[in-house]
Amino acid sequence: MRAVVVRKYGPPEVLEWREAPDPSPAAGQVLLRVRAIGINFADLLARLGIYSNTPKPPFIPGLELAGEVERVGPGAEAEGAAGSLRPGSRVAALTFFRAYAERVVVNAAQTFPIPDAMSFEEAAAIPVNYLTAYHSMFEMGNLRRGDRILITSAAGGVGVAAVQLARAHGLITFGTAGPSKQEFLRQLGVDHPIDYSREDSLGVVRRVAPEGIEMALDAIGGRSFRQSYRCLGPMGRLVVYGFSTVVGAKGKVSYLRAAREMLRTRRFHPLRLIDKNIAVIGVHLGKLANKSGVLRPQMKEIFRLYHAGEVKPVIGKTFPLQEAAAAHRYIHNRQNIGKVVLLAD
Repeated sequence: MRAVVVRKYGPPEVLEWREAPDPSPAAGQVLLRVRAIGINFADLLARLGIYSNTPKPPFIPGLELAGEVERVGPGAEAEGAAGSLRPGSRVAALTFFRAYAERVVVNAAQTFPIPDAMSFEEAAAIPVNYLTAYHSMFEMGNLRRGDRILITSAAGGVGVAAVQLARAHGLITFGTAGPSKQEFLRQLGVDHPIDYSREDSLGVVRRVAPEGIEMALDAIGGRSFRQSYRCLGPMGRLVVYGFSTVVGAKGKVSYLRAAREMLRTRRFHPLRLIDKNIAVIGVHLGKLANKSGVLRPQMKEIFRLYHAGEVKPVIGKTFPLQEAAAAHRYIHNRQNIGKVVLLAD
């Protein structure tokens, strides 16, 4: 088979389309023929060598995909996320690396049979983004109908998922994005779109909710964490799931910028959190690889919402798998709206 390999840490040009060994499923695993792969910002960080648990080069990146079961290892039929895995089954899967390939072996417990009406492109756009948003908002954050949430980078993959899930659960949304994406935010249904190039999110939130809001969902880092925290009221939750500000538009890490943003990141003293009745929550989906009992019902609910027309992945752009470097550059340049997907056939 062929795969995209990170030959050394660095900019998008280190991604190489090459031959790779054909994988074979062991007990409890399935071999998948890959049809589509979702790109996440974590893939970009892994390529740079700054994402936790990233293998040493050379390695195949990618955390999620959709495709068809080709072969089932011993015992895998009973271990599938919904059981009854067999050759030809259409599934989405969490891979935790190795997704940028024509074929992938995954644990059966990390596969999710997809609805008949769902395309492979849509299915590949769901696991990481929608599980990150759902887990943050309703598992860790315990949001309720009528609560208010600030979603930074609301036009990105997790941002779109969070907005859709918020609307499905009757939440009031604030969403930040650049000036070219404001119309998209309005079409998506964001109640209070914020153009971060000319508006201060704290000012907008406090005008609407002077007492503060219930959640801020932030993966930018640095000054953005500080602003998001200040938007919260009593019982507010700051959920952090990334630190994208350390990566520049050319796909390189700026260590000077990273140091500056680390210094700008607010320190959260426990006594201060007690006094303000505020929680700070970290979410890292990659650390939940062995929590299929937690993720499985969440994915089932996401698929139910898809079937009901409440959520639908926004595919901003697709690239052939062999053009993964171009796809990474596209995301680094902040051009994407919604999800960028690689097509393997």
